[in-house]
Amino acid sequence: MTVQGKPRKAAVAAWIGSALEYYDFFIYGTAAALVFSKIFFPSSSPATGTLLALATFGVGYLARPVGAFVLGHIGDRFGRKKVLVATLVMMGASTFLVGCLPTYDDVGLLAPVLLVVLRLMQGFSVSGEQAGANSMTLEHAPENRRAYYTSFTLNGTQAGQIIATAIFLPIAALPEEDLLSWGWRVPFWLSIVVAVVGLVIRRTLEETPAFEQEVATNTVAKMPLAVLFREQWRDVLRVVVAAVIASVSTIFTVHALSYAVNTMGLERGPMLWVGVLANVAAVITIPLWGTLSDRVGRKPVFIGGSLGCAVLMFAYLWSISIGNYALIFIVGIVMFGIVHSATSGVWPSFYGEMFTTRVRLSGMAIGTQIGFAIAGFAPTLATALAGTGPGSWLGVSLLTAAFCLVNVAAVATAKETYRVPTEELGRTRQVTV
Repeated sequence: MTVQGKPRKAAVAAWIGSALEYYDFFIYGTAAALVFSKIFFPSSSPATGTLLALATFGVGYLARPVGAFVLGHIGDRFGRKKVLVATLVMMGASTFLVGCLPTYDDVGLLAPVLLVVLRLMQGFSVSGEQAGANSMTLEHAPENRRAYYTSFTLNGTQAGQIIATAIFLPIAALPEEDLLSWGWRVPFWLSIVVAVVGLVIRRTLEETPAFEQEVATNTVAKMPLAVLFREQWRDVLRVVVAAVIASVSTIFTVHALSYAVNTMGLERGPMLWVGVLANVAAVITIPLWGTLSDRVGRKPVFIGGSLGCAVLMFAYLWSISIGNYALIFIVGIVMFGIVHSATSGVWPSFYGEMFTTRVRLSGMAIGTQIGFAIAGFAPTLATALAGTGPGSWLGVSLLTAAFCLVNVAAVATAKETYRVPTEELGRTRQVTV
């Protein structure tokens, strides 16, 4: 394969793998918002059942930091490819088994316990997915197009959400009895196909030149985590704080859907279509934002996207509260499909560029997954703080804006990296722009 072809292959493999991996992850979030409160927590009040169901979505994020430490060490010690293959196998198996679970009516409390166990397995798996794919793609990419190529990892994530939501559209249209008995299981069973296809694709990947150079010169860190926290702990902390921007995604995907359907009584179908169309827009705009950041820098694009989300979440949740479908679609697509995509198009390169090759996967995995763990509980926190009434949209919007401003503060303190040569990343004095 030509040198020019390797970055494309790495980007395509990252896109497909992330799409397949996050298909599994997002069908859980959709099911948690629409179904799980009724089949795993039926003895609770509707409000409590919704809160518990959303908590099972968030609990998967608890396993992410643990998985990040384990998979980060493996990726920096033994190579990126091993992590990318392992994550797909774990995710496919755990998701398929969710579709096989008995319900609360079948086995009582054992049902939600098993659900939580499998959710923890999902979280452990996904902890190494994006960091591994981003490291693989960044280290194959030309220096002046690192954001463009790494953006395909997040582009694939959005595609996975499109597939997951699209599959749930006909499922959600089933009669209530069929939906709760067998319909919700079908998307989870399809994950076996996801696992097989993803495994075939990722086994063809080549290890990155940067990691191979470390192996050839015998400079691979035997204890990457020790090196990471001795030399670059500040960058890890910065990524942790910046990564809470993912709360916009979890609020949009899980809380807003539950608020619209369970609180405001809006139809499931149109609300699912908002997610589909917003993610279609994101698939288009994410690489465009990545290209822009290759030209003007990571920080201006990232900060602009974060501030835009802080404002637009107010408009989106308010439009749900008044039941205006046209406004819901317009604001939802603009906020999540265009503005939020500015952050998604930049962070895969920006976070990875903070670290040296020796600790890149560990640094990205640990930093992002701790931040994502906070974001994973954002829907639960929003529901707990703001309540479940029609007027709760304001409190949730304020909470989301606070997360966005925290992200802006972290990104503003980072050093600009878009012009730094790949071999000098993480070990040079970069110019702040």
